Amino acid sequence: MGVALGTRTLDGVQLPTAGRWEIDRSHSSVEFVVRHLMVSKVRGRFGEFSGSLRIGEVPEQSSVEVVIDAAGIDTGDSSRDEHLRSADFLDVATHPTLTFRSTAVRERGGRWLVDGELTVRGVTRPVTLDVELLGVVTSPWGKQVAGFTATADIDREDFGLTWNQALETGGVLVGRKVRIELSVEAILAD
Repeated sequence: MGVALGTRTLDGVQLPTAGRWEIDRSHSSVEFVVRHLMVSKVRGRFGEFSGSLRIGEVPEQSSVEVVIDAAGIDTGDSSRDEHLRSADFLDVATHPTLTFRSTAVRERGGRWLVDGELTVRGVTRPVTLDVELLGVVTSPWGKQVAGFTATADIDREDFGLTWNQALETGGVLVGRKVRIELSVEAILAD
């Protein structure tokens, strides 16, 4: 089972128990933000995903794996979502999932950096998540639960998502930079 809850801390913050943790999808979110028309931002999310964390006895030996159903994209506009599922963007018919696998975990000033490989549309690129551990608690049902937030900025064109439309007034319809925002609750599985 690993180290007991409450016995491992870093700079006064309780660390999760070593072991395998499953992401609780009903209390987690995978969201993104991208510029639209150069003057506003559109927010979207992926509704279907799964993943697990392997928390090491030494935190830097931890790992993360996540699989996201690309067809589950939701921006609140069904026409836009269909376009995002098309070959112009995610091409879900050919590439049904997005994946993230960590390659290293590093601590920096009470926060964690999780280096990994993000695969979108069959293209894999390195991405670093800036992770904040929000806390570890025992739920009313006796389960250990850990909460995290994570962010990363990527250039969508690095993943082959190059579709765009020029605007008469200058600029483009869709920004290149995509902000990834994760909110994760994970439950100790073993």
